Amino acid sequence: MLDIENVYLTFFKGTPNEHTALDGLDLHLDEGEFVTVVGSNGAGKSTMFNAICGTFMPDSGRILLGGEDITYVRDFKRAKSIGRVFQDPMKGTAPDLTIEENLALAYSRSKKKALAFALNKKDLDVFRTALAQMNMGLEDRMKTKVGLLSGGQRQVVTLLMCTLVTPKLLLLDEHTAALDPQTSDKIMKITQDIVRERNLTTLMITHNLNSALRTGSRTIMMDSGKIILDVSGEQRDKMSLQDLLDMYSAKSSKVFDNDRMLLTKDRADKQD
Repeated sequence: MLDIENVYLTFFKGTPNEHTALDGLDLHLDEGEFVTVVGSNGAGKSTMFNAICGTFMPDSGRILLGGEDITYVRDFKRAKSIGRVFQDPMKGTAPDLTIEENLALAYSRSKKKALAFALNKKDLDVFRTALAQMNMGLEDRMKTKVGLLSGGQRQVVTLLMCTLVTPKLLLLDEHTAALDPQTSDKIMKITQDIVRERNLTTLMITHNLNSALRTGSRTIMMDSGKIILDVSGEQRDKMSLQDLLDMYSAKSSKVFDNDRMLLTKDRADKQD
């Protein structure tokens, strides 16, 4: 379904600030696979997402989605088949438009309709039914402007906008990191339900190592623009957080340095 083949991307070439963000990156995802992505700051996680979405064009290599070479396809064209939910709840929606208007924009774009707010009853029923399944009462607030919603509610609307029409690929870019723990858990459950019910091919960046090992069926760890660990199956099922950190140190010859992740790990250990 998704193939990233030997992709290189360097920023500020030929300057003192030259930085290799993606260093011969290779990754294959089967259809319906749910893969979590972890790595320290600057490992290349978000750069990989930006390359997949067309925000950044690679210097070399190929990116294929469903067998189609999208390496140099413009980002707005890829948006029809790739859904992305960002960490910031303010991204991904138009705050001055209502819930139903935001959903209409996403629905019409995916269905190749004219962008318009002239919704028919059938469309509204589709939106209301989808919102009701989220169990957050948003089906009764469809005429509320999205800017008036809480962060968790906005993430639900964004997630629904990305999946109302099933995308080929769903990218979750630390989409629960800005939420409080209770809301984060609720959004993660909604996410997992949607991914499972629609068999969505999914990549999820997370700062939470514990969540990375519990979510989906495969975990990859990035460092210096490449994948250094790729675990799944029984190996992943039996892996502890310390095992993951030890494997990172063995592969990269350095200590994992993302304080936020280590703090998350400590809290998880205290709860066990």
